[in-house]
Amino acid sequence: MKKIGVIGIPGKWSTETLADAIEKQTGFRLVIDMSKVSLDLSSNTLNYLEAGRKINLCDLDGLIIKKISAEYNPNTLDRLELLLIAQSQGVKIFSSPEKIMRLIDRLSCTVILRKAGLPMPDTVVTEDINEAIATVKNFSSAVFKPLFSTKARGMIIIDADSPDTQIKKEIEQFQSEHQMMYIQKKINLPGQDLGLVFLGGQYLGTYARVNQSGTWNTTINSGGRYAQFSPSEEIISIAQQAQDLFSMDFTTVDIAETDEGPIVFEVSAFGGFQGALDGIGIKAAQLYAEYVLNKI
Repeated sequence: MKKIGVIGIPGKWSTETLADAIEKQTGFRLVIDMSKVSLDLSSNTLNYLEAGRKINLCDLDGLIIKKISAEYNPNTLDRLELLLIAQSQGVKIFSSPEKIMRLIDRLSCTVILRKAGLPMPDTVVTEDINEAIATVKNFSSAVFKPLFSTKARGMIIIDADSPDTQIKKEIEQFQSEHQMMYIQKKINLPGQDLGLVFLGGQYLGTYARVNQSGTWNTTINSGGRYAQFSPSEEIISIAQQAQDLFSMDFTTVDIAETDEGPIVFEVSAFGGFQGALDGIGIKAAQLYAEYVLNKI
């Protein structure tokens, strides 16, 4: 019997669904909350404390990282660092912590995508208030994004038609929480953006996140819904190029159609099971479990 643990958020649908799929295949079930994991370098053990028992994760055959924390922050990177100890002792981890690290930080992901020449929204990254003000005026409407966030959390829009004093005040308020400011030109989306799903580098399908609430973003948190979508070969090709840069075991590439052609927003560190199921009808958790077992 292979012992494969699922790192995620206990009680959350995607985590539990993946744990169910692994248990069905192996008879073993372990959902791991990283806040209860301790690294002991004197014994080179990575211990998970659960219901009074201590489990050394280095003794497992594999680990699947479905979610490393409820929200992204620099501590998320620290949790991934801990997992490198298990990986160094032969535990197979899906996806590799080093690969996920490059996607958790929005700036790292953006730099890699741009170096490869992939189409992205105009972006300025700065710590300088005056440069940020000039960027807002140049973009007309700018989205300020935290370097560590998911589902549009913490993002704000600042418009150039606001009074200069108001623009400066909003930027200063944003920078009080985010020293390095990641500023993107606000794109006029056609009411939806796309998630292209990949497993082991193979394209599975595409779902759309459709805006239903009139908000500027299409996230489910903001009232969007999932729908099936058939993308062009150009969009699939761009998404394939984007995900190839990171070699994730399971991921989703977020793309939007614009008047100037497709643009890439990001490659997901974990990928979305719900969008795959509701939008495409794909049971991604089951497919992922089978993929992992074949690799192990």
